[in-house]
Amino acid sequence: MKPSSEMARRDFLRLTLAASTAVGIGANPAETNAADSEPLWLRGLRLIDVNVSLSRWPFRRLPLDETESLLTRLKSRGVTQAWAGSFDGLLSKDLASVNERLTAECREPGRGALIPFGSVNPTLPDWQEDLRRCAKVHKMRGIRLHPNYHDYKLTDPRFADLLEQAASQGMVVQIAASMEDERVQHPMLRVANVELAPLLSLLEKIPGLRVVLLNCFRAVKGDILVQLARTGRVWFDIAMVEGVGGVGQLLERVPANRVLFGSHAPFYYFEAAALKLQESLLSKEQLANISSQNARALLSRKS
Repeated sequence: MKPSSEMARRDFLRLTLAASTAVGIGANPAETNAADSEPLWLRGLRLIDVNVSLSRWPFRRLPLDETESLLTRLKSRGVTQAWAGSFDGLLSKDLASVNERLTAECREPGRGALIPFGSVNPTLPDWQEDLRRCAKVHKMRGIRLHPNYHDYKLTDPRFADLLEQAASQGMVVQIAASMEDERVQHPMLRVANVELAPLLSLLEKIPGLRVVLLNCFRAVKGDILVQLARTGRVWFDIAMVEGVGGVGQLLERVPANRVLFGSHAPFYYFEAAALKLQESLLSKEQLANISSQNARALLSRKS
């Protein structure tokens, strides 16, 4: 019997071929050529991945869950910068240590492509000190929040306080709306998707707030997606965009300058996210914006 990792790779390649074939059938031959069938990294496209995680997923080992292996794969796929959170931040109550380890991992010699995004849980005592250390001690450019794993709603006053303080520090705030399809979660740890609608009123009240929603497309309901995009202060990664031509369909609702490349690696195959860009009929400008330019501009902004 083949090892599970080989079987997973075989299944991924089969799905990739099926998706590519489906796109080819529906595409206008005048708009495609042989070069377009090459992987993005073979075409020299440089990527900024805003959604990777270090350390171990709590419920099973993942391929590439060793930092060096993950970074090697990312670099081989054209990633020049990766915004990295830590799986340890999901369940740990000692986030100061989590953030210290994350910073050390990202700043090992030769790992300059990794940009640490710390974990802060506003339900824990002295969370303000965790945020201060992220900003002042570790010099982080942003934080990554997990409201569902940390058991609070976006209506919680402590969450609003956290957003206000992060904005005052000029930090990007990433909110992971989901980490895993709820249908395959461990039976003893069912975690609902984050309800994002309350974020709209908070964006109106907190000037300078910049929010990146990760893995949000199973959580967004109704026209909330469009309303959030219209604020001009919310960005969306593509890790959980589903369906053939999904990125192109997303751009019918959200401006291209609000969409970021995110893979959710190593939980998801990095190549799955790259395929989403490749199999959607995007203009060169849209592809450049999503692959790196939007993320670069976002990280350089102060408000």
